[in-house]
Amino acid sequence: MKNLYDLTLEELEQYFERKNSKKFHALQLFTFLYEKRIKSLQEVTTIKKDLLEEIKKDFSFSKIKLVMAEKDKDVSKYLFELSDKEHIEAVLMRHNYGLSVCISSQVGCNMGCLFCESGRRKKVRNLEVYEMVQQILLIEEETGERISNVVVMGIGEPFDNYDNLLKFLTIINHPKGLAIGARHITVSTCGLVPKILEFSDFPLQINLAISLHSPNDAIRNKIMPISKVYPLEKLMDAIRIYLKKTNRRVTFEYILLKDINDSDECALELAKLVKDINAYINLIPYNETNNLLFMRSSTVQIMRFYDILKKNGINVTIRREFGGKISAACGQLRSKKEEL
Repeated sequence: MKNLYDLTLEELEQYFERKNSKKFHALQLFTFLYEKRIKSLQEVTTIKKDLLEEIKKDFSFSKIKLVMAEKDKDVSKYLFELSDKEHIEAVLMRHNYGLSVCISSQVGCNMGCLFCESGRRKKVRNLEVYEMVQQILLIEEETGERISNVVVMGIGEPFDNYDNLLKFLTIINHPKGLAIGARHITVSTCGLVPKILEFSDFPLQINLAISLHSPNDAIRNKIMPISKVYPLEKLMDAIRIYLKKTNRRVTFEYILLKDINDSDECALELAKLVKDINAYINLIPYNETNNLLFMRSSTVQIMRFYDILKKNGINVTIRREFGGKISAACGQLRSKKEEL
């Protein structure tokens, strides 16, 4: 049975039309779900009781459950339990421009990136739309504050759950939904080339981030299995097509791993790889976990890497670090809970 939070406004309108009911009931119900934040369908006062009873029969109104939170300065990590007792997580970060939340799109992940805690625990299933939407709703409820930015970069590969992802983006962007501006939403992919090309036709101006983490296939093949399917040449060709069609800048995420991808040579190679495209590099100091053998690059080497990119004319930032004292890396809190 579909959950009410699975439905876009357009799908709700189609539902009421099939019921030979007024189309405007869709907007009324949407408003109760997202603006009034109802706890029960009994709180819907603008739809007749007999029609409400039909809605109850046709759709679930179940919620995911917040079961754990770890908090540090300017960051909180949330663990949610789903109806099938699986667990996912999201991270809230406080910036000077507002609150940003990083949400999960799958239970586990099949991409198998060796440095990632999420990839260590295989994909169980895709998240339904409502399970993605409710991560934001429950965090807003817990904090009493509005989320201004959303990143789909938690557990899972978003483009491996493509159809549900697009519905989720449509709902949270809609002015009567969560009203989060498209340019305040970012989707991250490890490089599913066909979906990058497909996403270039999506009408909303959502930001695209590429988990790159290597300037060449030799290193990338060792740490990111997806590179064996879609090597860098194919990935970069797809990105150029995406840029040409959307005219939107792409972000390259680059986690710095000690003695793996953080050499001066890697920095120079990376500068050459991206020099002719509208993009910027987001360097990420690695958040070490107990289960994986990779180590964080030294601060000195992070700055050397940054300086080499800068001197070669590359737009580059170093991501502000969050959650070093809590289980803030993707999948850490879920693993801690399920491996007890």
